Amino acid sequence: MVKPNKFQQARLDELRNLVIEIMTDMDVWQNHDLIPLFDLNLGVLRKNATQRHGVTRWKQGVSKNQLTLENIQSVELHPELLHHQWGAYAAFVLHHEFIHALGFREHNTLFRSLEHSWPGIDAGDLGPKFTEYLRRKSAKWLWVCEGCKIEFPRKKSSNGGYKCRKCGTVLTDQKL
Repeated sequence: MVKPNKFQQARLDELRNLVIEIMTDMDVWQNHDLIPLFDLNLGVLRKNATQRHGVTRWKQGVSKNQLTLENIQSVELHPELLHHQWGAYAAFVLHHEFIHALGFREHNTLFRSLEHSWPGIDAGDLGPKFTEYLRRKSAKWLWVCEGCKIEFPRKKSSNGGYKCRKCGTVLTDQKL
């Protein structure tokens, strides 16, 4: 876990309070004790992560039948989520990780129904936009389809070795 700086820690605490307050008012959480969520260790992921937006880390050696709040090492969010433009999505991601913390480890139908009970207006739909933001931020190259003008931000050049998924045109490289 990357130790959060003062700004990040303050923002994580603010998000935790907001998410738990909202969860307290949600019907699906009425029979769950949410108070222990206040004691979870919150942290940040490495800033160069592009695929992972949040993670619940369990203590080493914890089996599926030991998924209790006491066995959680930390809940971590991507540091870019802590900026206010991503606030709605950050709350959704923290809710997602709190579902894991409450013992729902698998991304099955039950988990997805709990996740989709979040009252935010399509906050979950911001995930692909956040991933694209992270990719563009760290990209050194754009793989460009001259046929349909789609751009794929990447860290390495394609060297003409890839085709567009949509139209089959060989992608060209543009150095950023």
